[in-house]
Amino acid sequence: MPVDITFAGRVYPPGDVYVVSREKLREFAEATGATHPAHTDVEAARALGHPDVVAPPTFAVVIAQRTEAQYVEDPAAGIDFSRVVHADERFTHHRPIHAGDRLRAALHVDAVTVRAGLAMVTTRCEVADEDGAPVATVVSTLAVRPEDAS
Repeated sequence: MPVDITFAGRVYPPGDVYVVSREKLREFAEATGATHPAHTDVEAARALGHPDVVAPPTFAVVIAQRTEAQYVEDPAAGIDFSRVVHADERFTHHRPIHAGDRLRAALHVDAVTVRAGLAMVTTRCEVADEDGAPVATVVSTLAVRPEDAS
């Protein structure tokens, strides 16, 4: 099944609240090689003016990917994840993410284009706190190879 271009323009509502924990931030920092002490040490983070440990800049992708799953896992969308190559990821931070934050994200399917069978899908996750204040925007572009491509 090819990628359905009519999904462009769809908006998926915010999913469940994601509670940012110190442990998840530590694991992410270790996995990505983010060595600044403010990612793992509360006192180091507070010395910089943060209320708790602060997320590495790309941590918002964890929340974005959970939100994108609504779209990617929808059989009608036609996305075979085994044929996906991550083409681009951009982050706009409205404020730092800290341990203890309770975040939600809405997914926007901004564009779906197909050229020579290759589908390019651009999504945008708007991450906000529980009061709706913006925290981060994550824009992702996925290249989905056609089924007949090797």
